[in-house]
Amino acid sequence: MANASAKRIATRNESAVKTLRLGMLVPTIISILFRLLFRRDSLPPSKGSLAIYIATFFPAFFLSNYLIKIGTTRRDPTTGTLISYGEDLNQAGVTEWCFDILYVTWACQIGSGAFGEWFWWLYMVIPVYAVFKLWVSVISPMFLGRSSSQAPEETATSEKEATSKRQEKLRKRNERGDPRIKTQLGRK
Repeated sequence: MANASAKRIATRNESAVKTLRLGMLVPTIISILFRLLFRRDSLPPSKGSLAIYIATFFPAFFLSNYLIKIGTTRRDPTTGTLISYGEDLNQAGVTEWCFDILYVTWACQIGSGAFGEWFWWLYMVIPVYAVFKLWVSVISPMFLGRSSSQAPEETATSEKEATSKRQEKLRKRNERGDPRIKTQLGRK
């Protein structure tokens, strides 16, 4: 079972790594094509446009290489068997945020080629979201004394919903004194 899970993660990672490698090249080519087709007057790009592109390319390049490095699977060169599937690139948290930054960067590159340099203002979504997350998880709880989690009533209902049906069934059996449950608890 664990081997099947590792293989599934490995195939998803390999697909994501291919997307990342293409993603560093394809948006630039599409942006140049859009400039040639729709905005010939923007060729060659202005110094400001080129500065924005370079300033956003380096973080995207860094994040892309980071994700490729942690997500690359290792296989035995002779047999092709899976040695390591790398980190799961589908996990939530920092990995997800890295992908979000890459997607916004690629959208800005393509959009600036098609619609103009004003499209780079979409890039402001990244720092605005970072400030929002910082406010909700650090600043507000620390200085205003607000809880970063849900309200107490909502927390109680979410804890109640978190108990699965199987756990609820086992708890009821245990309360009735079912011998199957007592032996299971004794094994732990």
